[in-house]
Amino acid sequence: MFSTVILTLNEERALPGCLASLEGCDDVVVLDSGSSDGTVAIARSAGARVFTRKFDTFAGQRNYAQREIEFRHPWAFHLDADERMTPELTAECRIASSRTDLDGFRVAPKMLFEGRWIPHCTDFPAFQTRFARVPGFEFIQVGHGQREALHMRVEPMRANYLHDLSIYGEANWLEKHRRYAHAEAVRLMLERPAHESQWDLFSGDALLRRRALKRLGFKLPFRSALRFVYQYGMRRGFLDGGPGLRYCILLARYEGFITDEIHKLKHVRQNRSA
Repeated sequence: MFSTVILTLNEERALPGCLASLEGCDDVVVLDSGSSDGTVAIARSAGARVFTRKFDTFAGQRNYAQREIEFRHPWAFHLDADERMTPELTAECRIASSRTDLDGFRVAPKMLFEGRWIPHCTDFPAFQTRFARVPGFEFIQVGHGQREALHMRVEPMRANYLHDLSIYGEANWLEKHRRYAHAEAVRLMLERPAHESQWDLFSGDALLRRRALKRLGFKLPFRSALRFVYQYGMRRGFLDGGPGLRYCILLARYEGFITDEIHKLKHVRQNRSA
């Protein structure tokens, strides 16, 4: 068996579906960031244990859960409220939880938009480390998200979880990604980690190639248009139908947000050096 931890902040619309996907899990923990809606009541009514911590970063929240919450099992799966477990992933996690030679597992989400899986324009499989041994596993913050610390021993899983990208609508998606844009600009423009190399573009590791391509993209002009061409054309997002087209347009707008943030950061840096 394994535990599950869900990060929440005003998730009364998404949380019931997430909790329902965890039927059979005997240790569900919700780490809330101070919800003002019915999130906490929904979690408790479903039998989840609720803890509260003011949000700083995703890595900070997940590391707090790893180190400060006493789980009933030595492995925990990390979810967000708009994500869902699948029976196949549950079964694989139960088997993987017997491993003693690893610290965690990467899992590729199936991204849903307007009720449809859109694998091409979301670069499936885009792995994230979500199944972790407690309390020793360590996450590090990267941009607006997180990944495993370099010394963690991880392997990929075959099964997937589901991530509903459109559960809160387009306006909410854009508002959230305006906030993410600043973190991405800092990460990719100003704080490139020393261990990342341009030679990662030619790596045999698909995850390293994807990260290197993302970094390269931030050095090119007309990034909004290029992002659309890449996702919709080169990555064959057109095969994902109407939802794929609309999602690729949103991704192009997100690139515009990041460009704006980079210009702001450059302006601040120039003023400080003047």
